[in-house]
Amino acid sequence: MRERSNLLLILLLAYAAASLFHHVHNAEFLHEYPNMPSSLTPAGVYAAWLAVNVVGLAGYGLFTRQHRRSGLALLGAYGLLGFYGLAHYAVAPLSAHTMTMHLTIGSEVVTAAMLLAAVILEWPGLRPSSGGST
Repeated sequence: MRERSNLLLILLLAYAAASLFHHVHNAEFLHEYPNMPSSLTPAGVYAAWLAVNVVGLAGYGLFTRQHRRSGLALLGAYGLLGFYGLAHYAVAPLSAHTMTMHLTIGSEVVTAAMLLAAVILEWPGLRPSSGGST
């Protein structure tokens, strides 16, 4: 259990860091991101990052306090939220984004996918048993 908890924590922190990297870049270069809503502000971008990460922290807290399913459900939701960065490509083509934009979006999506995969493998009943019988 401890090793699994450590792996989830490492992946949660990796995704949180990649997400922070993306959100900081998005906030600081908001005017350069193509077709972003004019109502979006840097403060709004930072608030979104904080709100999303509350979900992840709550999930990990529940998971480590013996509320495994609830914690994993929140960690799964947190991982799914990492795919929202792909919405940048719904409002503007790939060619309209800089290489740094692609890097920040991609790192967030990849780390979110890794966390989500770990959550799925950890979900009770989905992991193959390690029993020796055939």
